[in-house]
Amino acid sequence: MTSSRPYMLRALYEWILDNEATPHILVNAQWPNTEVPQAYVNDGQIVLNLSPSAIRNLFMDNQWVTFDGRFGGQAHNLRVPVEAVMAIYARENGQGMVFDLEPSMPEELADAESVDGTDDGPDDDGGGSPASGKKPRLRVVK
Repeated sequence: MTSSRPYMLRALYEWILDNEATPHILVNAQWPNTEVPQAYVNDGQIVLNLSPSAIRNLFMDNQWVTFDGRFGGQAHNLRVPVEAVMAIYARENGQGMVFDLEPSMPEELADAESVDGTDDGPDDDGGGSPASGKKPRLRVVK
């Protein structure tokens, strides 16, 4: 069976836009074949604004998220494998989805993503964040 990640990514992107919010994705910039401006990577991750007013030529299929964007006034072509997308959310309220790590993730990257295993309770939003190491969970959005 194919991964549901690209389908959920596209659906949530449309949902965020339909609700007049600004879609952002959290990307594992260390994932193989990820092409993002490295100067803007922090702790191996980068947050990308996918608002239609911020980017051009957005393309999302089952393998890639690609688009043209500007960073510090300089144009960049960005290519993100769908497996590298860790979360999609609305900037205004944080609503969206955190994805599990892909099982095909190279072992050395999976080790770098792990945390000490301590659980200090749920996050404010009731879900797990990529950095927390907790599994995300669904919640009702009103």
